Parts: sequence; structure tokens; C-alpha cells
Amino acid sequence: MVAGTTVRSVNTMTARWARETVGEQGTVLTAAGVWPLLALLAGPAAGPARAELAEALGTDPEQAVREGAALLAALDAADGVDAAVGLWARRTLALRPAWLGGLPPGVHGELAEDPEADQAALDDWARRHTDGLIERMPVQVTPDLLLLLASALLVRTTWARPFQAFPDRVGQGPWAGRELTSLSRSGPDVDQVRVHATPAGPLTDVTVEGDNGLDVHLLLGGPTTPGAEVLDHGVAALEGTYPTVSGTALSDGVGPGLTVTRVQSDDPAPRFHLTTAAFTVDADHDLLKRADLFGLASACDTSRGHFPGISDTPLATAAARQTATATFGPLGFRAAAVTVLPAAAGAAPPPPRHQALWIAARYDRPFGFLAVHRASGMVLVAGWVAEP
Repeated sequence: MVAGTTVRSVNTMTARWARETVGEQGTVLTAAGVWPLLALLAGPAAGPARAELAEALGTDPEQAVREGAALLAALDAADGVDAAVGLWARRTLALRPAWLGGLPPGVHGELAEDPEADQAALDDWARRHTDGLIERMPVQVTPDLLLLLASALLVRTTWARPFQAFPDRVGQGPWAGRELTSLSRSGPDVDQVRVHATPAGPLTDVTVEGDNGLDVHLLLGGPTTPGAEVLDHGVAALEGTYPTVSGTALSDGVGPGLTVTRVQSDDPAPRFHLTTAAFTVDADHDLLKRADLFGLASACDTSRGHFPGISDTPLATAAARQTATATFGPLGFRAAAVTVLPAAAGAAPPPPRHQALWIAARYDRPFGFLAVHRASGMVLVAGWVAEP
């Protein structure tokens, strides 16, 4: 089980990253893939780099390597999640046994000093650990690469109840006239739709349950609410930050995209109908563009070394990148990310007999999503769907 403090730290990084990153373009990101790598670096770091990494992580640097390794192990043990870390170093780079001993077993490999062969091996590692969703390691091997630390995260679930897919055309809003593949389903699970009263206005949150302990939250804010705020408040809502109304307590117009009415039905039980756009979102992130967010501002200063706990050789962060993808379809959800931190120098029915509550949610304009580990509440993947 992931420690509660780690969950909060990862979710905080997710919310901050989303607030700084999400704009008009679609994107996907996973702080759960970045946080462990930063933790593995914070322990052996020194000086300003150590303090900045600890602040970004929200943890004690003395415990950071242990916590990073524990998070990777907990993620890899979770149903529907595969997590891996890899370390590659020049054979001429002497690494400190104390640091290596704190890493997960079997992660240490050597760079062959043949850039083409090294690149092929790293790309193969990325493909194997993401089930082929990420085809290349997001780093270009160069002769001056001394050490590379990478993580891979694969998240997948099958819906507990599948959707029906159908071609659709949006009638209004920013997607008006666009043709898309819509997904719909109906059922009695009315408590899976909630409206949070956030500082940016009401936020509609529909939980789509997977069959293995993973859920995807679909988040719809007001027509003018920026995506960054939708995701930021969506993460906060997971911890019960805002007043929330759900299920049969909902009323018509209380939340974006929601319709609440009563219909003629043979069954008096309330029902919920969800229509959303199928999507695939891809993104490449240069983490050093937001070096302060990840605690890497000092660590990327190549005029000096920052990680004496790794090696006597002065090391600095030469780059920090993440490649990620996420797909939401009629049968389930799949997402993957690779993060790298290289160091360098039928019949007619009878008439209905009841008035039943009918709640409908329609996601037919830009919206956010969070893939969440149900038991811990950790956000594994976050993203913004800008295009249908």
C-alpha cells in the first residue's frame, strides 16, 4: 500500500503540473512517473539541489530514496499497473554502493559507449515496459551521456460495464459540427456522478469504474473554465476539499453538462446515462522548462556537480523529459509514460407505469480526466482532451 504522505505529495505535484501545463492543447502527464525518479536523486544530492528536490517532493531527503523505491514497488504490485525503473551508466563511472543498494534490484545496466547500440537498447526497454505504447526512450544518446535514470509506467483497466460506440456530430459549443466517436451507457449507478462546488464554479465529476481497482474520473467545468483549473480542482476534490452533491440529490442545471429530469419508465429506480467522446491524447514534456516545479533548477547547472552520493565524478542533470499517451475507449483505458533524467558531463413494450429519475451527463466539449488508484486515491495519469 502506498503511504498516505506519498499519495498527497504525488497528487500535489500532479495538480501543480497541470495548472502550469494545461492550456488550449490536449495533453497527458503523470507525476507518478516523475516523483520516484526525483526521490532517487534527492537522497544523494547535496547543496541547493538537495533542498530544492526535497521541497518539490514534499519529503525528507534522508528518506527519499527509500520512499521512491517503495512507491515504485507499490505501483508495480497494484492491479492494472506496471512500474519499472532503469539505470544505465558508463562502466568508467564508479557508482557508490550505498546508493545502488537502495535502488530496486536488477535495475543497473551499462552503457556500451556505442550511441547507436545504446539507443536501440533503451528504446527496446521503453517498448517492453509500456506494452509498445511508447516506442522510443525520450532521450537521444550522445557520447557525453554518463548516466541515465528512467521510469516506465503502464496503466490499464477494463470497464466494469462497457460502452456502446457510435458516430456522432456535435451540435453546439467549441466542437460544433465536428464528427467524433461517442461512447454511451446507462445504468443504475447514479452515485457515480457528482458535482463539486469549486472556487472556479461547479465541476461535474463522473467516475468510470475499472474492473481492477482503477477508476477514471471525467471532469467537466464551465464553458469558460480553463483546463488547468478543471484538473487542479479535480485533484483537490479527490480529497474531499469541496462541498459535493451526488446521485439523487442532484437537480437539473446544477452541474456542467448535466440534465436531471423524470421520465416514464417500467422501473422506478433512478438511472444515469453518460455520453462522452472516445479519445487518445499524446504528449512530450520537457521537465526542465518547469525546473522549479520539479526541484531541478540547481541540479541542471552543469558548471558543478550536485550528486556526490551517486559518484565522486561531478554529475548534473543534462535533461529531464517525459513521453506519455492515454486512450479511453468503449472497453477500457490504457495509458503509458516513460520519464528520463540523463546526467552528463425487440417487441413493443407495455406502457410504462412509473416516473423515474433520469440523470444524463454529456461530455461534448473539452474536458479533463484523472486515472486514479481507487484504494489509495493516488492520481496515476492526468490529462486534458482538447479535440474530439
